[in-house]
Amino acid sequence: GLKGIPYLVTHDGRTIRYPDPAIGVSDTVKINLATGKIDDFIKWDLGNLVMVIGGSNTGRVGVLEHKEKHDGSYDIAHVKDAVGHKFATRATNLFTIGKGNNTWVSLPKGKGVALTIIEDRDRRMKTS
Repeated sequence: GLKGIPYLVTHDGRTIRYPDPAIGVSDTVKINLATGKIDDFIKWDLGNLVMVIGGSNTGRVGVLEHKEKHDGSYDIAHVKDAVGHKFATRATNLFTIGKGNNTWVSLPKGKGVALTIIEDRDRRMKTS
């Protein structure tokens, strides 16, 4: 930053000066809203819980299993959801929401698991 002051910028536009040097790009920080200070952070690492925030898998939740680096193109991340389905998406579409399987946020009904067309139909038929 200006005059060599380290800082980070959050998704909601906040700028935090002098963050923990261990915090890197794509890491998730927990901010105390009263003080504006960082309480904790999660590394964007294998084995952590992630949510897809973009692309055709938006809303799905799973554990980050593998990262592929492609120079000159999009980096790909492989995720495994709670029922064992594996899928791949661009790394920029992922947001870390928990350490291991412990989530920092409350998940919606269905826990971020995508249903197949047949499973969705059966669930709808059961409720009506």
